[in-house]
Amino acid sequence: MKLEIKDIRKSFSENQVLKGISLEAESGKACGLLGRNGAGKTTTIRILMNVFPADSGEVLLDGRPIDYSTVRFGYLPEERGLYPKKKIAEQLIYFAELKGMTHRDAVTSVDFWLDRLGMTEHRNKRLDTLSKGNQQKIQLITALAHDPQIVILDEPFSGLDPVNAMLLKDIVKEQIQKGKIVLFSSHQMNYIEEFCDSIAILNQGTIVLAGDLNTIRRNYPRNRLVVRSEQQDAIRRFLGAGCTEQENGSLLITLASPEEKQDVMQRLTEKFDIDEIKVFEPSLNDIFVEYAGDQNKEENA
Repeated sequence: MKLEIKDIRKSFSENQVLKGISLEAESGKACGLLGRNGAGKTTTIRILMNVFPADSGEVLLDGRPIDYSTVRFGYLPEERGLYPKKKIAEQLIYFAELKGMTHRDAVTSVDFWLDRLGMTEHRNKRLDTLSKGNQQKIQLITALAHDPQIVILDEPFSGLDPVNAMLLKDIVKEQIQKGKIVLFSSHQMNYIEEFCDSIAILNQGTIVLAGDLNTIRRNYPRNRLVVRSEQQDAIRRFLGAGCTEQENGSLLITLASPEEKQDVMQRLTEKFDIDEIKVFEPSLNDIFVEYAGDQNKEENA
């Protein structure tokens, strides 16, 4: 499957939230939807899920307008929406039935996911008796129990300890391997880097950068080197102003041009005891700050 959002525009009163959003996502791959608060991520997701319509533009699946009566969406929202006083299994089965499952199939699927997430012992407990992390796991089941074709995860790791975060990682990877379309929104850039083949960065209602993440990195100027050495002070004196220390303790060397890197690398390895030397590639956090760092609006939609 190929999901396309084409030239989506949306305003609320005089506030134009989306100004022509276009992006693509494919089966068996994850796309990271990034942006600061106010960028338009939530509005984009809501239009994609047909919560409300766009003012203009279209949502296509395999080149045709998406048929919301046949396409199954799974959505894990950042703001949780389950019933705190209700028994866990009852509401999970209820939500699965709302999404088209028979009662029998809903029970089977809910029990499978409760077991998969280590939550079977809590099956008949009220939601508000669980920790925040376990409530997050129950919310995830509502997104996956009906076997959706398109999975949208908004800050899925919020509130999870490292053990449960690892479990959720495995589940997300399984969904991708099963050929689902996965849209992933998070401010935790390490998770985006781990899961997503492509990204789209929104800034004030416009996509300012989109595409394959590795290609984006390779397109950055390759005129910087990262060096680790026990002789870093001597290296800084040797290179002068073009050499700075990063927060992680490595040295960042900025060259006049990419063509200099082989010569500089050879000079450094001949003169100093070098533990590591490589061409600098920006992290996703670096890229995000560069493209979304000038936004100062707050999202109200």
